[in-house]
Amino acid sequence: MHVRKPVDGPAMLIMTLLCLAWGAQQVAIKAIADDVDPMMQVGLRSAIAAGLVWLVGRKIVDEAWLPGLWCRSGLIVGLLFAAEFLFIAEGLLRTTASHMAVFLYTAPLFAAIGLHIRLPEERLGPRQWLGIALAFIGIAITFLAPRGDTQDAAPLLQGLLGDAMGLCAGAAWGMTTVAVRTSKLSEAPATQTLYYQLMGASLVLVPVAFITGKAGMVLNGVAWASLVFQTLVVAFASYLIWFWMLRRYLAARLGVMAFMTPLFGVLIGMWLLDETTSDGFILGAVLSLIGLLVVNIRPAHEHCSHGHCNDYALDKQPE
Repeated sequence: MHVRKPVDGPAMLIMTLLCLAWGAQQVAIKAIADDVDPMMQVGLRSAIAAGLVWLVGRKIVDEAWLPGLWCRSGLIVGLLFAAEFLFIAEGLLRTTASHMAVFLYTAPLFAAIGLHIRLPEERLGPRQWLGIALAFIGIAITFLAPRGDTQDAAPLLQGLLGDAMGLCAGAAWGMTTVAVRTSKLSEAPATQTLYYQLMGASLVLVPVAFITGKAGMVLNGVAWASLVFQTLVVAFASYLIWFWMLRRYLAARLGVMAFMTPLFGVLIGMWLLDETTSDGFILGAVLSLIGLLVVNIRPAHEHCSHGHCNDYALDKQPE
């Protein structure tokens, strides 16, 4: 078994940059929502990134993709990925990028529950269930937290609906992890799985955008910059770098560092979009993050043997 390295200085720097990019993603989408609908943004970037991933995986690296997976496993993860970003796109029209960044990162919570049901080796113990309870309490607090100074029912309900869509996006992402872990895709190259996800999103979201009248675009300088960042940096480069990191470093350590992403998302949203968050929301988000860390951090004796840390599977894909 390949022994992965502990996280060193270069890995910490790369992970910090990745988390910055992932945290900025929701902000980049929302910043140009008036010029390009979020659904169209995600559909376009997914189509271009899928082509680039195919080019790298099949022509440059020349990986051996497993045959016959697209009609079942590939279709499932593609539809789940499309559902995730459909919820993100619609949710960002109703809630803040800061809220979306936090609710999206409930995905490991849903993945842990799903894997507990499907795989005997992923059974949750008392400590993990305590973490899940803390996370759900934190989620409840974030929903109940005051939303700025407005008391109008319509904006409050729209904000709650947007937050609920963020939670649904997290659930879809978590179920994607379950689908990958419990299918032949767990043995496939990372580029193959990523290609199915990106292609699924593009094939669903672009037609839906045209059908619902959301395909119009005003491509000014800011819109171009956002789309290029989302496509080349987030959907293409960052995911490939993430999978490269997973092959070389302990996934458990990388996964814990990935929880910097919602923090960066909140800070970038406050900085670039002048978003505000209440004390109650911050308290709920922190409690939810603590719960997720309790679920995902494993003691050394659970994944180390014979003096070598071989790591346990961590098949989530960051957003």
